[in-house]
Amino acid sequence: MMTVSVVYPQYPGARFDFDYYLQRHIPLVQQLLGPALKGVRVERGLAGMEPGSQAAYVAQALLLFDSLEAFQQAFAPIAARITGDIPNYTDITPQLQHNEVLLWDERPAGVHGWYANAE
Repeated sequence: MMTVSVVYPQYPGARFDFDYYLQRHIPLVQQLLGPALKGVRVERGLAGMEPGSQAAYVAQALLLFDSLEAFQQAFAPIAARITGDIPNYTDITPQLQHNEVLLWDERPAGVHGWYANAE
């Protein structure tokens, strides 16, 4: 498995419309990438490491694929449509990174502590 990280760096005066991003852009991405896209996660930056500091990124999206090749094959034909939509929700130039997933551990709601994986 691999992810494509799409991050939007924070800077003074940056514009980012989360309503448009979540209601229009992400559904467009999901539709155009089709079954090659195995999952998507969108996060809003809240704060930096130091108390009271600003987050380094306004937003981050993680797009999950079976492989880099699967992403490239799905993205190439529709890249212009996806990137052409960016000005509709932000003036930030996104940064992309391809990542190999080494661990993806999600816990069921309500299960916490050392016993979460116990049988």
